[in-house]
Amino acid sequence: MLSVPHQSTAAARATEPSASRAAPLSRDQRRTAIVQATLPLLREHGHAVTTRQIAEASGIGEGTIFRVFDDKAELIDACLTAAFDQTPTLALFAAIDRSLPLHARLVAAVRILQDRLLSVVELLIALGFPGPPENEDRHRMDPRARFGHGQLLDAIAALLEPDHARLRLTPVETARIARLLTFAASHPKITDSEPMAAEQIVSVLLYGVLATDHDGTGQPC
Repeated sequence: MLSVPHQSTAAARATEPSASRAAPLSRDQRRTAIVQATLPLLREHGHAVTTRQIAEASGIGEGTIFRVFDDKAELIDACLTAAFDQTPTLALFAAIDRSLPLHARLVAAVRILQDRLLSVVELLIALGFPGPPENEDRHRMDPRARFGHGQLLDAIAALLEPDHARLRLTPVETARIARLLTFAASHPKITDSEPMAAEQIVSVLLYGVLATDHDGTGQPC
């Protein structure tokens, strides 16, 4: 009986379907991945971050960085744009349960604001933008000038709207005060690194600092 010769391992593999491989990232996807890997490095090292560190954090070669960014300055600018992108924050606001009591809704909103504030402030301080714009020229140079806060205020106001009849101010005015108070009570340079907790901020916002009867939770009866 004739035996059929076995195919070599290489030949057998050649006849098998090739293993599926992850599709290569598009240029935009690669830029996004590099930006996300770079942001923590910028908060830690500022402008001193090296492309080697960025490449290692991104799991790519240094040359890949410059296939999607002209230079490190363009990458840093893209990181600033990503840091100020309000889309993730607005999604978190939208996810807050509207059936919660006003106090609980505001605590959730302030926590979101605090997280956003700290992530942005740490980045700006590391990159040499510790204070607000001082004049028109500085305003043009400061990357924060490109980003407004209207959407964030609208999102906070929407959380307040179900209780508008209980507020002394309009939801928009209250939202503005909430953002200002959160900023002042959370900024590391203003609080001497002792920020107020979200619950404290909301208590001051809603109930002030006067002593009053309460139900054991710190809220007025």
